[in-house]
Amino acid sequence: MGAERAYRCSGCFDHTVDRGFDTSHLSTNCPVCDSFERFVNDDVVAQFRAFEESPPDGVDWERLDRRERLLVSERVVRTDRSVEDFEIRE
Repeated sequence: MGAERAYRCSGCFDHTVDRGFDTSHLSTNCPVCDSFERFVNDDVVAQFRAFEESPPDGVDWERLDRRERLLVSERVVRTDRSVEDFEIRE
């Protein structure tokens, strides 16, 4: 089995679970916010927080909802895409 990876609740960001595999996310019940949520890879959460602190140039970060922001963060961390590869459409 691989190294333990942390996954954080995308609903509250307060609860984490560790798993011995690497994936972008998993879904499970969160005992903190009491909902069935997507738990995202902690590397993605770190990128999300970095973008929240310093929004990327060329992306209207404020216009994106939380789910969209997490998706952009996930794609930047887990693929070969950069933030410049995204465009916002009406």
